[in-house]
Formats: sequence, C-alpha cells, structure tokens
Amino acid sequence: MSKVLVVDDEANMRHILALNLRRDRHEIIQAAGVAEARRAIAEENLDAVISDQKMKDGEGLDVLAFARSSDPTLSVVFLTAFATVELAVESMRRGAFDFITKPFLPEVVLAATRRAIEHTQLLRENERLRDTLVRLEGSAEIVGRSPAIRELRKQIARVAPTNATVLIIGETGSGKELVARAIHRSSPFAPHPFVAVNCASFPDTLLESELFGHERGAFTGADRAREGLFEAANGGTLFLDEVGEMSMAAQAKLLRVLSDGLVTRLGSTRPRRVEVRLLAATNRDLEQRVRSGLFREDLYYRVAVVPLRVPPLRERRDDIPQLCQLFLAQAARDLKIPRRTIGEDAIKLLLSYDFPGNVRELKNLIERACILSTGQEITAINFPVRVAGRFSAAAIGGGADGAGLDELAAAIPESLDLRRFLTNLEKALILRSLRAARWVQAEAARRLGLTRSDLSYKLDKHGIRNSAP
Repeated sequence: MSKVLVVDDEANMRHILALNLRRDRHEIIQAAGVAEARRAIAEENLDAVISDQKMKDGEGLDVLAFARSSDPTLSVVFLTAFATVELAVESMRRGAFDFITKPFLPEVVLAATRRAIEHTQLLRENERLRDTLVRLEGSAEIVGRSPAIRELRKQIARVAPTNATVLIIGETGSGKELVARAIHRSSPFAPHPFVAVNCASFPDTLLESELFGHERGAFTGADRAREGLFEAANGGTLFLDEVGEMSMAAQAKLLRVLSDGLVTRLGSTRPRRVEVRLLAATNRDLEQRVRSGLFREDLYYRVAVVPLRVPPLRERRDDIPQLCQLFLAQAARDLKIPRRTIGEDAIKLLLSYDFPGNVRELKNLIERACILSTGQEITAINFPVRVAGRFSAAAIGGGADGAGLDELAAAIPESLDLRRFLTNLEKALILRSLRAARWVQAEAARRLGLTRSDLSYKLDKHGIRNSAP
C-alpha cells in the first residue's frame, strides 16, 4: 500500500481527493497547509505528494522545495486553479512531477498519482542498486580491472561504513582524493559535506586559521570572525591532503580535535564541539618523518588507524586502455570537441611509459593530444617527446656497440618523423641537463659529454636562452 500526502487548505477539496485516492488502496495523509505538509514529509515515509498551489500559509512551491531537500526521490504533483504558463514552467524547473489544473476529473488525478508513485519507486530502486554496487565494489569512478584496483575497491567497501580515520598513501597524481571521495560517498557521513584541503598549499599560520577558524582581531587582517574547515565539515568528512606537510603547532591542534572532538578558533578560548570523519593522505613516508622528528608519533597512530595504499599507474598498466577511453570521453565533453579515438601504436607507447605523474599525467596527456591532434585518431606522434623518448640510463649508456638500446627502440613508435623526433629529443635532453645544473653551462656540458663550444652551438641551434624558456 502506497502512502500519499494530500495538501490543501480547503477541507472539502482534501476530503474529495482522499476519497478518490483511497479507491486505489492508497493510505492518505492530509495536511491543511505548508507547515503541516512539512511535518508530514519529515515524519512519514511517503510515496507521493498531491499539493495545491495557493494556500493561506504559503505556496505549493514551498512544499515542493521542502520535499526536494528532504527526499529527492519523492514525486510531487501540483493542483491549481490559477494555472499560468509561468507557474507550470517554474514548478517543472524546480522538480515537480506533474501539473494539473482545477477543475479536474478524478480519473486524471488517479492516473497522475499512479505515475508519481511509480516514479518514486523507480528512483528509490535505482538508489538501492547503486548502494549495493558501492558496497560490493567500492566506487565505480575508480576505473580499472587490474588486481591492484580490485583489491583497493574491496578495501574501500570494508572501511567506508565505519567512522575510522583512514590514511591514504600514494604518489602524486595516483588518485588519493578520488579514493577519499569514494569512502565518503559510501559512508554514513555521505548526506553531509565533504571538505578537502591541501595542507601543503598554505603557510603554517594560514593553515591553522583555515582548519580551526579565527575570531575577529586574532591576527593582522582578521577583520571578522570566520569558521574553520572542521566546523564547515561538521557531520561530514574532512579530507587533509599532504598531511605530512603540517607544522608541529598545527599537528598538536589536530591531535586535540581527534582526541576530544573540540575545535578552538585562533584568538578564542571557547572550544566548539564537532563531529567529523577524518581522512588524510600523503605521498611521503610518514614513519620516516616520525623518526626524523618532523611528524608527531602520537598523531601518526591517530591518522593511520586504517592505511590504504593507492597503487601507482606503472603497477596497473592493464588499466591504461580503459582510462584512455574515459579521458577521451571527458575531453570531448569538457573541451566541446568531437570525440577522438586512439590508435594501437599510441596505446603501445603509453603502455611502455612509466608515468611519474600517474593517472593525472595520463589525463593531461590525453587532453593535450585531443587538442593538438588534427585527425580523428590520436597516434603516438601526438604525445610529447618525454613519452616517446622513455628509456633507461642503462640503455643510453650502452656503449659504442649499442648494447642496451633495444629498450629505447621498443619505446619509439614504428612510424614517425625521425628528424623531428631526434631534434625534439636533443632539445629536451639539453634542457633537462641545464635545469639539473642550475643553468651552469659548463656543468650541463659535462653531464651531456659535450665540449663547452658544442653545447653553445646546440643552444643557438635550438634557440635556448640563458634562462628557462
């Protein structure tokens, strides 16, 4: 039996509607206005709402807004004697399921109510299926079928329903924030905010203010009180990226919040209680930083209750083709360009690359190739020289007999403009050596095995000046 709320400030109209709807064996809840409707929506497990538009204490649009904020799956049908095109458009824009004008035939309302109930049930079934998928596999947005990613999704599914503090460990660009968001969406904190902050992007004093807030006059420029991110995330999840970069003072304050749930703003003596699920991430070895005295040992054991390691892309190369398809679709949508395809030679090249920037670097490479490609298909030549020229130090130092150069040859596409490739490769190697030598040309020449005059000639040839281009 479905439960339907009828909202109208005219008692006769409510009774007529209730009488007709009970013929379809619905349980009817009645509300004489907006205030009563809000209470019913909050307290009852409803399947549909039938609401008048003009009422003494408000409008049907107010009922709709409250229903949408309380339960986005709940379908609302409007009844009004003051039908206008503007009202119909506005009600639909705000999410109304149907719009019926008075006077109406009972059969019309019955049919609209049945459709509204079916729509509500369909949306709720979809939500249940999504929740089941999340519980079984973690987040569908963490793309890949490699054993490492399958195991990561299982770990997310196990830890997400708890309130345990999680330390996400992984290299830059490997997807640590994506993992944090997946944990939040699958947790009891999901209806509340997910707030993320990169601890390395703030100076020490500003980071404390950002996390814990400040009172007016707490420091120069603090012209008004401001809540911190812990307060902003109250009831939800706070994600601290690069937590290993926090100052010792900020670490001490963070430890207190984790210990007793109390936040004290800068310049205040009054603690505020917060309930926040903390997720932290780092690309550093926190145990080594503890031994070096740069990270508090007691805080380390607080944040690393459950450690999760995100594998670098070079450990999950089997996922590269699937990630390429995802990023091609995203690039087409975000850049508003035709969707590109990717050739086998390009995939082969990417599979041979070590991706020091991990998934983020792959996404940037695909986006760059989509922009610069003149054809429908992305080929190996559309990727920068650092990818096509990926080889080991052993290969380049193979000696006069060429021993060790097989790896270099395997990384180069079978079809390319060799002259342009070698020119770009030479320029890239010179620039890398100059940067490593802090632009001291004598040292860069030594690193490259060149004389000072040879390097000077090549700098002129490639148009490289005495500072970073």
